[in-house]
Amino acid sequence: MTIADFSTPLAPTAGIDVTRPGIPFARLVRVELRKLVDTRAGFWLTASIGVIAAIVMVAMLIANRNNPENLNLGEFFGMMNIPTAIILPILAILLVTGEWSQRTALTTFTLEPRRERIIGAKLTASMITAVAAVAVALVLGIIGNGIAAIAFADPAGSWGLSLAGFVNSFVIQAFGLLLGFGFAALILNTPGAIVAYFALPTALSVVSELVPWFKDNLGQWVDTTLTNMPFQSGEWATGGEWARLLVSGLIWIALPLGVGVLRVMRSEVK
Repeated sequence: MTIADFSTPLAPTAGIDVTRPGIPFARLVRVELRKLVDTRAGFWLTASIGVIAAIVMVAMLIANRNNPENLNLGEFFGMMNIPTAIILPILAILLVTGEWSQRTALTTFTLEPRRERIIGAKLTASMITAVAAVAVALVLGIIGNGIAAIAFADPAGSWGLSLAGFVNSFVIQAFGLLLGFGFAALILNTPGAIVAYFALPTALSVVSELVPWFKDNLGQWVDTTLTNMPFQSGEWATGGEWARLLVSGLIWIALPLGVGVLRVMRSEVK
């Protein structure tokens, strides 16, 4: 072999079509939805949303058999959204951090090098899961309320559920999910993200209870427990309440998520 052989330009690799479009975003979302249930932890967490909601429905029927006036669609729907609000953020955390803890990020980012599309697909899949969880709570609430209407005398089984109550439930679920998603992107470690998700808001709530000035002033804008409180009712939130929710979201969701996205985009995948 001569020196001239090394100076000859290499021919283009045969069989690679560089003009083909990238992976469709919808396919990426479907893959991320599948990742929610393709591990034991993800599968049982997802399944537990429906299982726990069904247990809550039965428990409400038993506990209120002597107080049927407490059994109505609004109460069923509200109670079933409580465990969902705890589980959904953990699912979002696992969806983000699983790539790094299970060392699948190299494969994922090799198949789709544009990391921002992967992050967008994960976020979209998480929001779809939130919508599905609220729908499951509503369906089981309707079933439980129907059972109450048949098993107990009036006033059990009232079908009153305001549109404001339904929207507020979704807002609460989406806020908590995005909070977990932001911490997950920032920390990229499952235990650390879960601890941060539960510990930081709890710490703020403790400060609000111990320091009245903080609760009455700054806490109204930065304590997520306080900013979420108006959305736990069946009434429409005021403009000021929406503003406080958005400010707390900018602090605890947008800021960690923004820094986290930059970290994901720049981190070396090993």
